[in-house]
Amino acid sequence: MTIAHSSEPQKSEELITAICDIFSSHGGEEYLGEPVTMAEHMLQSAHFATEAGASETAIIAALIHDIGHFTSAHGAFTMQDTKDRYHEDAGAVLLTGSFPESVVACVKHHVAAKRYLCAVDEVYHAGLSEASKHSLTLQGGPMTTEECDAFASHPHLEEILLVRRCDDQGKIAGLKVPPLEHYLPMMRRVLASGYQQ
Repeated sequence: MTIAHSSEPQKSEELITAICDIFSSHGGEEYLGEPVTMAEHMLQSAHFATEAGASETAIIAALIHDIGHFTSAHGAFTMQDTKDRYHEDAGAVLLTGSFPESVVACVKHHVAAKRYLCAVDEVYHAGLSEASKHSLTLQGGPMTTEECDAFASHPHLEEILLVRRCDDQGKIAGLKVPPLEHYLPMMRRVLASGYQQ
């Protein structure tokens, strides 16, 4: 998916429309072997980021962290996969140049954050769902010591890890949370801050 070159406000609205279209057309799909749909998962992730007192950039990152499942050339993950589909990279490509660097970093590195947490926190690893454990295997497994040391120095580490933990929480069947429309004014503010960087 590409966004045409245009003025910054127009480009922002085009990107918001594209994100809304993804939620509308794909939001009802199953979320990777979990008891929620894709839209429910992403909305729950944003809800838990809000409850955690996260910044607006982190809340929006949590909301759209899995957007690359629908823009990746490799398609979306399934429990039958034997290779990774790199949805985090596809999501980052869509958002780069419009959203602030911290949002792009949270989206691009939320898979790496799972690998990092699995390496440094045995309790975290044990608490992963079966689907998340399956995708972890495809994504390279827990980080090595060297990888952990490098990842720990990331300038947006705290936000990335927060989004990852909200990602893991957002899998509760029947949980009532605010709809996508609730976050659109916030998304516009975050996009505006991205253009000011």
